[in-house]
Amino acid sequence: MNAALAFVRRLEGFLLAVLMLAMSFIYTLNVLVRDLAPQFASRFAWIDEVCLFGLAWMVFLGLGLTLERGRHISMTALLGRFAPGLRRGAMLVIDLVGLAFSLYIAQVCWTVTVLVLNSGQVSPTLNISMVWLYGPMPAGFALLGLRYALEAFGVTDRHAIEIDPMLRL
Repeated sequence: MNAALAFVRRLEGFLLAVLMLAMSFIYTLNVLVRDLAPQFASRFAWIDEVCLFGLAWMVFLGLGLTLERGRHISMTALLGRFAPGLRRGAMLVIDLVGLAFSLYIAQVCWTVTVLVLNSGQVSPTLNISMVWLYGPMPAGFALLGLRYALEAFGVTDRHAIEIDPMLRL
């Protein structure tokens, strides 16, 4: 199980890094073309749409990894005041509610994604299925649900991670 989780973490991190770098480079190219050779700018209109799709994938693929690393908003000031037994109970409730919510949203997003697929809707510039824009939502919330489940069953503990406030990440 640990090997599978490590693989998922590495894959998520790799995909996020590739998306961020690719979006940075192609958007820089887009800006340069618009400034230095505006007559060719219309040929690069697709870049805005690619970056929109990439941003959607980055946001939703990053949900689970962000939770696992303790970077989501949490109530640590309040939880720290609870007695250890009450704290564990409150964290379990938070994890179970987070799991239920994530799975519900993943199911709703899956339904919307299938609806978009069946509609045949395509993007205006790239002329590809809009499923590529809606698809990261159910995937991201499923990964978030996985992280909440791992927390609830004691496989991981995001609260044990020490975050240096000076990093401002």
